[in-house]
Amino acid sequence: MGAFRFGVLAETARSVGEVVATARRAEDLGYDTVLLRDHFVAEPYGEQVAPLIGLAAVAAATTRLGVGTLVLDNDYRHPVMLAKEAATLQELSGGRFELGLGAGWLRVEYEAAGMAFDRAGVRVGRLEESVRVLKELFGGKEVRFDGEHYRVDGVTNFPPVERAPRVLIGAGSPRMLRLAGREADTVGILAKALPGGTISDAMEERLTTAFATKADLVRAEGRDVEISSVVSVELSDNPRAAAERYAAERGWGAGGADLVEDMPAKFLGPLDHVMELAHRRRERLGLSYLVVSDRELEAAAPMVRALSGK
Repeated sequence: MGAFRFGVLAETARSVGEVVATARRAEDLGYDTVLLRDHFVAEPYGEQVAPLIGLAAVAAATTRLGVGTLVLDNDYRHPVMLAKEAATLQELSGGRFELGLGAGWLRVEYEAAGMAFDRAGVRVGRLEESVRVLKELFGGKEVRFDGEHYRVDGVTNFPPVERAPRVLIGAGSPRMLRLAGREADTVGILAKALPGGTISDAMEERLTTAFATKADLVRAEGRDVEISSVVSVELSDNPRAAAERYAAERGWGAGGADLVEDMPAKFLGPLDHVMELAHRRRERLGLSYLVVSDRELEAAAPMVRALSGK
């Protein structure tokens, strides 16, 4: 089983300065990474700074902290240009960059920019080719690639990288999970994206059974892959009361607390209880890389210290 890692998603930061301040605090508290989303419309996460530029500022302002994307929409950048930007950030950070990628899912964002929102199979196929091109470029070779979506004819990436960035793929559907299992160093388990351009809000998508099925699809590829999830942490004396409160806030009714307690991404209760949950979920599901919102940066810090030894 992999060691626990902890990331902070700087999703409330509205300026580069706020991102850097979040990152410095995260480094002080023992987190492993600071991560940025990749959106240019305000909903559903709020306005975001450009992720790669924001992370360059973080890398320059910290010494140990990893920097990563969670995740870049593959359709927004050609892999040849992304490889150059990623390699530059890997050099600037001293090898601390983690490249998170996804196939894209937010239809309203595509439409706002006048970009075609292709069906899921096309977007996933494009991501699959992009990952292949990126890895070849990171490998330092002259790349010639003739695929369905990309054609590259004699490009060598610069700057060269001594060590390629770790690749994270966010995945929720079977094809994406299998792709991630084949290609990624880390897989972020997600609820599945829907054809209409949203993320499923079905309760079943967030329960242990669904998470286990998805993790099994990743591991079926036979590689040693880190499993990750964006999680919620609330340290309180009574885990049941915390679950009931969480369910009530979301209008899930009287039985909602039972479902909340069966969600691998919810860590509610006293510190010893959430530590037990973390070990149990790592053993059963492989979940070892936990990412919290910057809203919970301070609240989750005792869990980070207890499980990472920092």
